[in-house]
Amino acid sequence: MLAAGIVPRTPGIPGIDHPKVASYVDIILGRRQAGRRVAIIGAGGIGFDVGEFLTHHGGHDELQEYRAEWGIDPEYRHRGGVTAPEKAAAPREVWLLQRKASKVGEGLAKTTGWIRRTLLKKRGVQMLAGVEYDRIDDAGLHIRVGGKPRVLDVDTIVVCAGQDPRRELLPGSSARARR
Repeated sequence: MLAAGIVPRTPGIPGIDHPKVASYVDIILGRRQAGRRVAIIGAGGIGFDVGEFLTHHGGHDELQEYRAEWGIDPEYRHRGGVTAPEKAAAPREVWLLQRKASKVGEGLAKTTGWIRRTLLKKRGVQMLAGVEYDRIDDAGLHIRVGGKPRVLDVDTIVVCAGQDPRRELLPGSSARARR
């Protein structure tokens, strides 16, 4: 068995090599910083992870921030240990995009998918399904939703379009991968 990992998939969108475009790996590892307005291409597990990462405040006391965001009262000053959740402004404006016309995040795990969608909605993430990607240029990400053209004026476009297996270490991999 050879487990060599993956490489992020790069979709064939005209302009995909534009300086506004970043791989999710570069964003997560801190090799690239996302701007204030971000489009995420791909709404699978990785897209949701990146959406959470980019809208997280990352303050000094993360446990306290978590409790405030979800309305948890650890001191039980309120009945049931529940209080009104605090809505903090997200540090970025984020669009989470998927090509499928189905509900965004529908393929996430049944037991956790609902909470992940809820969290991103609470943080103001705009989720769009049925997106067709036309091109990327200085104006941003040109898309069509329901056949209607739209331009997302974003600073950063994070590609979360899946992964492909790394096969370069496997002898004869190019021939074997196509079978």
